[in-house]
Amino acid sequence: MKRTGKILLALVVLIIIARLLLPYFVLRYVNKVLADMGSYTGHIEDVDIALLRGAYQIDDLRIQKINNKIKEPFLYIPKSDLSVEWKSLFKGKLVGEVECYEPELNFAFSDDEAASQTGAEVDWTQLVKDLLPIQINRFAVINGRVDLTSLISQPRADVSLQQLNGEIRNIRNVEEKPGSLPSPVWATGNMPGYGGTMRFNANMYLLKPMPDFNYNLEFRDVQLVKINNLAREYANLDFERGTVSVYNEMAMNDGKLAGYIKPLTKDMKIFKLNENENRSVGRFFTELVAQVGTAVLKNQKKDQVATRIPLSGTVDNIETAVWPTIFGVLRNAYVEAFRGEFDNTITFKDALENVKNDFKAKRAERKAERQERREERKQERKERREERKQGK
Repeated sequence: MKRTGKILLALVVLIIIARLLLPYFVLRYVNKVLADMGSYTGHIEDVDIALLRGAYQIDDLRIQKINNKIKEPFLYIPKSDLSVEWKSLFKGKLVGEVECYEPELNFAFSDDEAASQTGAEVDWTQLVKDLLPIQINRFAVINGRVDLTSLISQPRADVSLQQLNGEIRNIRNVEEKPGSLPSPVWATGNMPGYGGTMRFNANMYLLKPMPDFNYNLEFRDVQLVKINNLAREYANLDFERGTVSVYNEMAMNDGKLAGYIKPLTKDMKIFKLNENENRSVGRFFTELVAQVGTAVLKNQKKDQVATRIPLSGTVDNIETAVWPTIFGVLRNAYVEAFRGEFDNTITFKDALENVKNDFKAKRAERKAERQERREERKQERKERREERKQGK
């Protein structure tokens, strides 16, 4: 055998050996990264390497909070695929993509630290970087599930979002597009416990600590009777039938928000003369008044009560406008019924306008402060002149 042939054969043998040993080393590395996450710990069962595709698959990833009272893992992913995004490589960008199949995310909210798991203590961005040491440009979820346990503790309200599918693309802005929001995002899911569906669409700019965005969020046809435990606690009434849909548009630029929420109820009935359960006198009259109010404020043709609640402010302080909300109820009832759809009236420019207005307000405030300081210095000079005159 010629020398060249021997070298090629040796290379082939080395590649085969590397291919056989690589999953073992990757498995050890990933488990080492997951084992030390502060108050959380994780483990995977197996790793499959795809050298030609520049990818590896993780099987049975589990992340559990340490020393807690919750049996369910915070995160469970039966299969996830981490790979190089080849189409971006052809554009001169080395970035990756992550796909998670049937992931389960279990949040729990409680004042008791041992009964709470929200994942807020972990830097998940750093964890993903450690597992895939190149920047992520695409992230996708296929048939996932999110459980929110004790989202409201008194009375307890659990929310489950199932059949969750979603995708974030162009996170690293590999495909430079005109405009300020180059990353498209979408997600859909069902709420089987409440009989509704969720749909989310957005465009974002994610390369900053507080991302800019413009999104539409819709919860459609949630059954009112499913939220009676909350209605009894906070409004002293319950529903006999009906659905509620919520439409929310929001835009944010540098932490400044602009948007609205539009709740819309259909076929809503609150008061029933003969209820089977024991109803207090107070609830009887509360439901009666609510039913009368609904009859007065309902759009009779569409059998709906609705309004549009404007939102503005910042992430830390979202403000609502009272009078436009009231006029919205009256408009729906007596002028024109709101439609069960987005108004498409909120754009990223609205949030940008809030930033400009805030800048103008701060500039006017600084100008007023400078003027006040000038007046103070002028007064001080005047007082010194008076003192010198009296000294003479």
